Amino acid sequence: MIKRALLALSACVALPVSAAWTLDTDASSLNFLTTKNAQVTEVHSFDRLQGNVSDEGKLTVTVPLSSVNTNIDIRDTRMQEMLFETSSYPNATFSATVPDELISMAAGQSKTTSVEGEINLHGVTAPATFQVVVNKLNDNTLTVATTAPTVISASSFKLEGGVKALQDVAKLNSITLAVPVTFSVAFTQ
Repeated sequence: MIKRALLALSACVALPVSAAWTLDTDASSLNFLTTKNAQVTEVHSFDRLQGNVSDEGKLTVTVPLSSVNTNIDIRDTRMQEMLFETSSYPNATFSATVPDELISMAAGQSKTTSVEGEINLHGVTAPATFQVVVNKLNDNTLTVATTAPTVISASSFKLEGGVKALQDVAKLNSITLAVPVTFSVAFTQ
């Protein structure tokens, strides 16, 4: 009986501990700025994010584009329909490989680094790099926040037509094609 118990215990100890992390939606935010008529800049966000980091360090963050929040309902609807075309392209995703040194940091450690990956938006995949600070708050909580905005170009994702449609319907002189993006996210294990 003792021999079986020791074998069972050694088998459990030999199994790898799951390192998968899940995005804490309540503690995470994604913001972007738009500028219209060359001088009016507004802050917008997405109300929903989903994501995880697999045991192998594969990061995937999904942004349901229907959750765009500009604080103006008609503008949200226009962005969903005319810019993002959410009926055909419901989500944007960011994928990257997270270095083990970030995941395996000790509780209380912090590191400033860059995360390189790919954004898939509107059926187009393009590279993106974010300058971030990673904080391991405790053994089960990891936060990541941008230290500077990353500028995403609408033309990289073939969104110029949608931007032009928004400009025309709102009777604006201009809407910039470059959009600064920032985020603050938390992952729990």
